Amino acid sequence: MLYHSTRGQAPEMDFQGVTMTGLATDGGLYLPKVWPTWTPNQLQTLQGLSYQETVCAILAPFVAPSLTPDELKPLVAKAYATFTHPDIAPLRPLGENRWLLELFHGPTLAFKDIALQLLGHLFEHFLAKSGQRITVLGATSGDTGSAAIAATAGRKGITTFILYPHGGTSDVQRRQMTCVQAPNVHAIAVKGSFDDCQALVKALFNEPATRATYNLAAVNSINWARLLAQIVYYVFAALRLGAPEQSVSFVVPTGNFGNLYAAESARRIGLSVARLGVATNSNDILARFFTSGVMQTATVIPTLSPSMDIQISSNFERLLFDACNEDSEQVRGRMHSLASPKGSFEVGADVFAALQKRIVSTAVNDDETVEEIKRTYGETGLILDPHTAVGVRASRRLEGQLSGPTVVLATAHPAKFPETIRSAIGIDPPLPEALAQSLNLPERTSIIPAEPEAVKALLASRTESG
Repeated sequence: MLYHSTRGQAPEMDFQGVTMTGLATDGGLYLPKVWPTWTPNQLQTLQGLSYQETVCAILAPFVAPSLTPDELKPLVAKAYATFTHPDIAPLRPLGENRWLLELFHGPTLAFKDIALQLLGHLFEHFLAKSGQRITVLGATSGDTGSAAIAATAGRKGITTFILYPHGGTSDVQRRQMTCVQAPNVHAIAVKGSFDDCQALVKALFNEPATRATYNLAAVNSINWARLLAQIVYYVFAALRLGAPEQSVSFVVPTGNFGNLYAAESARRIGLSVARLGVATNSNDILARFFTSGVMQTATVIPTLSPSMDIQISSNFERLLFDACNEDSEQVRGRMHSLASPKGSFEVGADVFAALQKRIVSTAVNDDETVEEIKRTYGETGLILDPHTAVGVRASRRLEGQLSGPTVVLATAHPAKFPETIRSAIGIDPPLPEALAQSLNLPERTSIIPAEPEAVKALLASRTESG
């Protein structure tokens, strides 16, 4: 299995290479050069497997020859040993023909754990083989940071720096990063938005000298290994709801589009997906695109669902690459236009029409988010975190455009957003004991301006290279 860049000017790599590299050297994102596919009969053979067995089956062709099945199996077992639910990603009924896919049973109570726990073990495995060290550099709007820190804390050969928007996360999300005491991980507050944090990460990855000096590695969903691990829960859920005979729709609360592209990847490998629903908050760049065909940036608006407070959705580049028939020149032009002062691009009518057949979208504001938390709690007794509430409200609004069983992704535990839950339904969501204990530890953080030199100064002072 070889991977190529969406911008067509970086070397092709195997799975180990793209995992350790993250962002391609031309600024693009890696994708399989040839996608493996499963027939309906082959998908049927996965019915009844455990989550871990499904991971091994789906990942096998993507990771060969970098990992053999015998090497992959123990890494998968260790990655999911820390989850508190035996199904890893259980389904819960949410009214007639609507389901919640709970993805928050990992160590940091967010869906990012499902991929990042595995990525941490992949890093450690490949580093042990090469004898190298890496510096993990990532940006977070809330959940990726704590999951990345939990996945790499104390691991040999890894120093981790996570940039997060100062004042732009919930208190619980921040403390999940800053209260970790492992000396090899560092949570850095940036005076700016998530888009500023993400731009800093990309800027340093695009500096050859900095990238080489610190052997930078990525944990954001620009890293293909992240998305690969996320494909599995779409397949796992669909099989339990009647696939491959039954097509399933998914509604995904999204900001950076990684979770959405994982769903599109599940379709690409053979899963029968009826339609995908993109649920955004008031930062509605994706909802506007799927209505107009124009990608136009705007100012980031702080909301009750902070992990989705994003205007530049990195993984949309992968969907654009697919939609443009893998024409990397078109992708380069459009992504440069988005990054320019113009801050926009549009796709042709044929491309837009094809995307609309597969993907629909809507935006949900804060008032509607609170109303949905109240409504779902009153009807079912379930407490939704604000991101999941955005997804549930979107599923109601898009119901007429979806078919088959509809699965809404529950992306985070409500305990991560106690203020919002308390204001909506008047109670505090129960906080898991392990999390409560960890949040009482001292905070460790630094506050820096949104400038590349400030990040490089931290890298120099806190890594072995420095």
